[in-house]
Amino acid sequence: MPNEVLTMLHLGLGSFHRAHQAVYLHQLMARGDRRWALAGGNLRPDMAHTIDALRAQQGHYTLETVTPEGEREYLLVESIRTIVPWEPGLTRLVELGAQPGTRIISCTVTEAGYYLDPSLSLDRVHAEIAADIQALRQGRAGSTIYGALAAILRARMRCGAGPVTLLNCDNLRHNGDRLLAGLTAFLQEVGDPALTRWVEANTSTPNAMVDRITPRPTAEVVERVRAATGRHDPAALMAESFIQWVIEDRFTNGRPEWEAVSVEMVDSVDAHEEAKIRLLNGTHSCIAWAGTLAGTRYIHEGVADARIRRMAHDYATQNVIPVLSPSPIDLGAYRDTVLHRFANAALQDTNQRVAMDGYSKLPGFIVPTIAQRLARNDDIEAVALLPALFLACLHRWHAGTLPYEYQDQAMDPAAAHAICAAPDPVAAFAADRVLWGELAGHSALQQALRRAAARVDAFARGPGAARGGR
Repeated sequence: MPNEVLTMLHLGLGSFHRAHQAVYLHQLMARGDRRWALAGGNLRPDMAHTIDALRAQQGHYTLETVTPEGEREYLLVESIRTIVPWEPGLTRLVELGAQPGTRIISCTVTEAGYYLDPSLSLDRVHAEIAADIQALRQGRAGSTIYGALAAILRARMRCGAGPVTLLNCDNLRHNGDRLLAGLTAFLQEVGDPALTRWVEANTSTPNAMVDRITPRPTAEVVERVRAATGRHDPAALMAESFIQWVIEDRFTNGRPEWEAVSVEMVDSVDAHEEAKIRLLNGTHSCIAWAGTLAGTRYIHEGVADARIRRMAHDYATQNVIPVLSPSPIDLGAYRDTVLHRFANAALQDTNQRVAMDGYSKLPGFIVPTIAQRLARNDDIEAVALLPALFLACLHRWHAGTLPYEYQDQAMDPAAAHAICAAPDPVAAFAADRVLWGELAGHSALQQALRRAAARVDAFARGPGAARGGR
């Protein structure tokens, strides 16, 4: 049908999706290209207030963007045409995913939502994964990304809906490859060889790099939107003005013409991905962990602290840029842009938000640089400071003195408490295979962490550390 509107079904209607992927499709629609529309819902019964507001507003919502200089703009985003409220069994999401007009299924479920170790092996014994395996064996959908996708793809196979692209929009290295690895392992555990063969023949999983700082929405955003536009929008949210999306052009059944709205369609996302994950994400975590120890609340406050900015700058300059060079990207300019973006005070981006999920971020963002430098017999002094900062924050979590509630989907609390309570916490930390993989117990790593821990201890006792962090 020539006038058929094709669907991109998104799983996980959180803030980042609405500030990023939905904006690009809105821009296409604003140019007159209305061949695609978004549908979406969540896999769990969360964000009920926002979902209700979006349904009442026919999927429309206001995005406030702000530059580092404090200039604000407001956009009414209209690309989400179908909002699916959560229900046990995800019946409506499965039905939407099985329609022939649904050509892309995308997702944002956070780094820890894939239950993968550094070797891309699925944590089959995790309670949520084990429950979803049983659900699929019994013909039901699950609540993890794998349990939901398996149910959708099974329904799609049975009704002959045709090929579909699975587009991972989460902040993971090789995110498409990781999604495929986890899904394949999950289907093997379910024991559905017909579905496994269908997925191999009828899906593609391009890797993508996504970037836009998107703080958690607040009541203040809603009030600013009301003052600026006259609209009362309970689903309003805020993001920085910067936005970037790089996607490998491997789609199995069509895609929007994203390149018309500045999405970079490439053969390989590797160079962009490594720069973003190691320079931006690693630096972001460094500032959040250091800021927590220094008694600040917001990321921009950490950037304004000369000691913390120096830590972040040295980490990027001395350890990361050398192992990523040569690169098609000007890595020095990229580093400077990152720090400029982090200085955006209007975002009010909290240490709490950025510091979360350290058990996923340390292996994903920081360990690869350490591994490369050790393999080259290079020093790891600047980069070792980052895990030492995380360990210091973990000690405060263990002692109940962290100034906020720490969330970490990949952390085993008992194992983390055991590290902090060990006679030699640094040695116990350096030996943890969940964090370090094959580097666990490496003597040079442990020695560097011990020196870094001493520097962090001196930093935490320095100027400003006594200030309240709430």
